[in-house]
Amino acid sequence: MAPTYMHSGKRMSQIVIHKDTVYLAGQVGSEGTDIATQTRDALSEVDRLLAEAGTSKSKALQVIVWLADMADFEAMNEVYDSWIDIQNPPARACGEAKLATPGYFVEFIVTAAI
Repeated sequence: MAPTYMHSGKRMSQIVIHKDTVYLAGQVGSEGTDIATQTRDALSEVDRLLAEAGTSKSKALQVIVWLADMADFEAMNEVYDSWIDIQNPPARACGEAKLATPGYFVEFIVTAAI
């Protein structure tokens, strides 16, 4: 079975589906807004893309979180904790990284089962 690529550009696809697994590109919120708003926006986009791929956060296998500043860890987690399916929490990692532009404070990379 060949992978399916969705919302593809020259550099990347927003969704790649291979067999029973969905891989999302990193999702960010609106540049220049606060960490809580960016977290909500990015996770809303994750929900939209997962639904388009035929799955949902309840089938998330792994979430990788990149923060521009670990000082935002608690504020990001407040939003994340209200978003995540607590009955099916994925494996998660969170680290600090310099993101694509200075206006981005958080990025989520999600892998899910179908």
